[in-house]
Amino acid sequence: MNESETKRNDDKTADNHSVPDIRLNDGNAIPQIGLGVLRISDDDVSGVVESALGIGYRHIDAAAGYDNEAGVGRALKESGYNTGVRRKSLWVTTKLRDSQQGHDSALKAFDDSLRLLGLDYVDMYMLHWPTPFDWRSGATWKAFDKLRDEGRVRSLGVCNFMPDHLERLHRETGEWPAVDQIELHPTWQQREVVAFCREHGIAVEAYSPMARGADLDAGDGTIARIAQAHGVSPAQVILRWHIENGTIIIPKSVHAARQRENLDLFDFSLSPAEHAAIDALDGPTRAGHDPETFTYA
Repeated sequence: MNESETKRNDDKTADNHSVPDIRLNDGNAIPQIGLGVLRISDDDVSGVVESALGIGYRHIDAAAGYDNEAGVGRALKESGYNTGVRRKSLWVTTKLRDSQQGHDSALKAFDDSLRLLGLDYVDMYMLHWPTPFDWRSGATWKAFDKLRDEGRVRSLGVCNFMPDHLERLHRETGEWPAVDQIELHPTWQQREVVAFCREHGIAVEAYSPMARGADLDAGDGTIARIAQAHGVSPAQVILRWHIENGTIIIPKSVHAARQRENLDLFDFSLSPAEHAAIDALDGPTRAGHDPETFTYA
C-alpha cells in the first residue's frame, strides 16, 4: 500500500451507513458487505468478529462446517450484538453441514447452531453444497420452511447451486432461494449462473471475491494500474467491481486494517473502461471446488 492509500484509510473510519443493502426476493435487506470467517479457529474468531463489529461490519457469514460458531457467538455476546437493538442491526448467516441434510437432521442441526451462536434467530440459513450425488435438498428445504415459519430464520439461501440444482429445488419446493452464494471473482465470473439468478430474482453472493488473493495480480497488472489511478489498493478495486455489479461480498480478513480497507469502497468509482477491463479477465479455472462432486463437512 502506498503512502496516499495509507493516509486515506487512516483518516477515514469505516461508516456502516455507507454500505448499501441488497433487497431480497422475500422482502428482507442484507448488507452488501459482510465478514467471512472460513478457516479461522474457534479460539481466534471471537477477536476477529469483535474487531469487524467495532469497525462497522453489520453482516457476519458463518457456517456449522467452519467449526467456529461458538467463537462467533462469544463475540456477539461480548460486543452486545446478541440481543436487543444491536441484534436487530446485525445480519447473521449460518449454514447447514452437508452431512446433516434431511428434514429431521436439519432441524436438530439448526438447534445446535443457534445454541452455539447464542441467538434467538438467524437472518439467513443456507444449504452449504447441493451434493447432487446424494440429493436431499428438497426434504431439507421443508425443514428450512418450518424454521422460517417459526420466526427462527428470516431468509433461506443456498451455496454453490448451479442452475440445474436451483431448478430441481424449485420443482420440489415451489420456491427460489433468496440468495445463492457462489465462488465469484474476476477470473471466475460464472456468468451463466449469475444470469440465471438474476432472471429468477435470486441475489448473488460472492465468496473468495479475490480468488483467495490470486486475482490481485490478474491481467498482467490490470488491477494494479486501476488501483494506482484511484489511490486505492488492488483489493479495493476488485471489491468495488463486485459492488458495482450488485453482488453481495464476504471478504475475509483477520487484520483490522484490512477489514477497514475492505469496507472502504464508497468514495471512488470505476470508469466504464476500467470496469470492462476487469470483466475481460474472466477465465476457465476456479479457485475452489466443483459443486457437482464436492461435499463440505
